Amino acid sequence: MSRAVYPWRPSSVLLLVSGVLVAGIGIFFIFFRPALLPEDIKYTGLSPEQVALLGPAFQSWLRRVFTVLGGFAMATGILSIGLAATSFRGRSRVALFAALGGGACSIGLMAAVNFMIASDYKWALLGVATLWSASILCFLMEGRGARNKDR
Repeated sequence: MSRAVYPWRPSSVLLLVSGVLVAGIGIFFIFFRPALLPEDIKYTGLSPEQVALLGPAFQSWLRRVFTVLGGFAMATGILSIGLAATSFRGRSRVALFAALGGGACSIGLMAAVNFMIASDYKWALLGVATLWSASILCFLMEGRGARNKDR
């Protein structure tokens, strides 16, 4: 039984790269992100002293919340890498909708919210979301090119 081998088109490469970056965001959240960044404190309108009054349990809880968020980001990135290497390369419509929905709900939403809160990371996140979006656009354009060749 032979397996079909699909070429690495730009759409698959872009989805793979964006998946690696989203997984990297997850690693950052799990291992490196402090419970509160300076921008978090600024956004709340509280002084660092007022935040300290919330106690260590608050920061411990936030640490756990960001660990869970990081796990979901890593899972999204890993699944995107797998999708890029398999059915996205094989031009599956289901893979297209999975990539579109997954990207919109993960890095798309994360980038949008970071713009809403004027985060220091908004442009970096927009860059990852743009890569993801470019993978979808390339997928659609590659499909048009293949259909035009068949005519």
